[in-house]
Amino acid sequence: METLKFKTNINCGSCIRSVTGFIEDVKGIDHWEVDTANPDKILTVKGQVTPKEVIDAVEDAGFDIQPVAEAS
Repeated sequence: METLKFKTNINCGSCIRSVTGFIEDVKGIDHWEVDTANPDKILTVKGQVTPKEVIDAVEDAGFDIQPVAEAS
């Protein structure tokens, strides 16, 4: 299972509800969450999914999103 992280502007419970349907429509996502306490509003996605699929879903919901480079 892959873990992807993205910087977003999903910053509250209402925003999370707005994006939920879009993210849950993406096949291959096993779990996702948004850390609204983080200044970068980090969306973490786990599953077998490409970054583009996640980005497209979040943008379709009307939010900004960009991949976060993982420190190795």
